[in-house]
Amino acid sequence: MMEKSTIEIEVENALKVLKAGGTILYPTDTIWGIGCDATNVRAVENIYKIKQRAESKSLIVLVDSFEKIGQYVAKVPDITFDLVSGVEEPLTIVFSNAKNLAKNVIAPDKSIAIRIVKNIFCQKLLQQFGKPIVSSSANISGEATPLYFNKIDKEIIQKVDYVVKVGQDNFKEVKPSKIIRINEDGSYEIIRN
Repeated sequence: MMEKSTIEIEVENALKVLKAGGTILYPTDTIWGIGCDATNVRAVENIYKIKQRAESKSLIVLVDSFEKIGQYVAKVPDITFDLVSGVEEPLTIVFSNAKNLAKNVIAPDKSIAIRIVKNIFCQKLLQQFGKPIVSSSANISGEATPLYFNKIDKEIIQKVDYVVKVGQDNFKEVKPSKIIRINEDGSYEIIRN
């Protein structure tokens, strides 16, 4: 029998927590994120509590493939595929008319920010979980975004239900994703470059 890799073990551990409605601290293709099941209202409430953030501020959700976007957005504008396939760096897209997500993960204007992840750990976790996961920067609201695991506030680490043990020693320069809002007519605007 083959031994499980660290990633496989950590995916299993994180899955148990997500399925139980818990929160995880995990590496993404950008900065470290605080995550939970994006369809679970209570789990999402816990993210806002951990971050001491107003629920009126929307959150980003992660999916593992382009095909999954249509499950959480009423209409995926045609230009979306070109935008997603045309960039190498992480790209978060804000769509109108979110659906099938926890109501408190959707912005007051009914929009949702979605990113397709390329990070191997996130890909495996999302594929096995089968639902989108919230990804919010691992900081108290209003404080600086930590670029490395060892810069994350101890208070955050203590409040999440599980800390993933993959990528903690990665010191490669990272930054938050680029954010684009796509309107239903296919026009778009860059929110964060």
